[in-house]
Parts: sequence; C-alpha cells; structure tokens
Amino acid sequence: QTTPRCAIRDFDDFAIWYTPGVAAVSKALEADKERMYELTNKWNTIAVVSDGTRVLGLGDIGPEGAMAVMEGKALLFKYLGGVDAVPICLDTKDPDEIIQAVKWLQPSFGGINLEDFANPKCFYILDTLRKEMEIPVWHDDQQGTAAVTLAGLVNALKVVGKKKEEVSITLIGVGAANVAISRVLFADGFRPENTIFVDSKAILHTGRTDLEAKQAENPYKWDLCQKTNPEKRTGGIAEALKGADVCISLSKSEPG
Repeated sequence: QTTPRCAIRDFDDFAIWYTPGVAAVSKALEADKERMYELTNKWNTIAVVSDGTRVLGLGDIGPEGAMAVMEGKALLFKYLGGVDAVPICLDTKDPDEIIQAVKWLQPSFGGINLEDFANPKCFYILDTLRKEMEIPVWHDDQQGTAAVTLAGLVNALKVVGKKKEEVSITLIGVGAANVAISRVLFADGFRPENTIFVDSKAILHTGRTDLEAKQAENPYKWDLCQKTNPEKRTGGIAEALKGADVCISLSKSEPG
C-alpha cells in the first residue's frame, strides 16, 4: 500500500507529485544518487528477500509457500519499527543468481533483510552481499538470532556471577543460527577453545573426516572444527554437555 504523507487538495497537486513536477526530482537524483535518502522513501524502505528453502518449522516450501511468511515479517517491521518492507520471493535456489537479483534491487531499497535461506548457502550469500553492496544487508536467521542470544547470555552471566572468558559453551546444531551466534560470541570475548559444537551426527573436532571431505561444500563447519574443541572430545549431545556452563540449542526438532 502506498499512501501520501502530504495533503492532496485537488487534481492540480498530481501534476506536482507526478508529471511534470516530478521531473525536477528525477533530474536531481540523476545528478546525485545520494539524495535518494532525502527525496524518496528509500531511507525507510527495505526488501524482505527469500527463496523459501528453509522456512522455520516448514522447511523447503518454495517461493510461493514462503510469501505469506515474508508478508508477516513485513508486517512486523512496519508495526514494531515503522519501517516499510516489501516481500520478495525469488524463484531460484542458485546462490549466485540470488546474489545478482538482490544486487539489482539495490537502487530501490535502503536495506536488505535476507530470510529463510538454507545453509550453507546462506553464509555465502550474506558474506558476498555485505562485501559487494552499498546498502546494509542482514540475515535475520543469523544475525537477529545471534543478537538476542548474546544479550540474553550477557545478562544471564551477570546473574550467576560468571565471566564470559571462563564459561564453557555447548551449541547443539550447526546451522545458520548457531554459526552466527558463535561468530558474535567470539567477537564479544567468549573463547572458541571453551566451545563445543554438536551436529546431527557427533561433536565437531578435527578428526571428523566426513566434514573434512565436504569442506569445499560447507567450509563453515570445518572451520569450527579447527577453532573449537581443542581437546578433540568425541561423542554426542550427552558427552558435549559434560562440564558445560551454557547450552545453546538451535537444531532439528525431536530428541537428539
């Protein structure tokens, strides 16, 4: 829905806001594209972009199935933050095509909210767009979840009187959310050497030849094998939780 923010008094006003009056604005924008944030609503408009391959609780439901979810997210942006958001569902699963499509959207939006992309391509898409785009790009499933987790953990440690440099953390699940959470935690001062990850098969460590063999496909898991669990502990969830001060579980449903 597009609604005017100024009074429309009569039909003559349309000649100001549209042709021929709008030509003066267009010429100004052609001369200086940075004035988009002054003369258009780009400053307060974002795109909510998805391919529908990893919708929470539903999985790969495609762009049509994801559309209702993206509309719901756009509603949250408007209702809770006053930000105008446009849902855009792409009919491709190819990460490079997704990257190109989002780059083509750049002139129209002040920011991009990536939503419900499967991993590991979600990491590649986000990292590439953040390097190549001029506007902010955010992946809600990664950075949004990581931000609230960090906030909660920092305050929880205050309650129990423990230091972030000393606590042992076990993360169950090695998807977009937990990988992003670990990045934020490590940047904030939590120690990788005090951290253990568990995926659907076992604890991550450098002896996981299955992950080493697939490092070209999913370098993010193998990178965590290098950075965490220096003692090379093995086993499953029960073994990973021994001695843990913190458990962060963002994984598949049902008992592990």
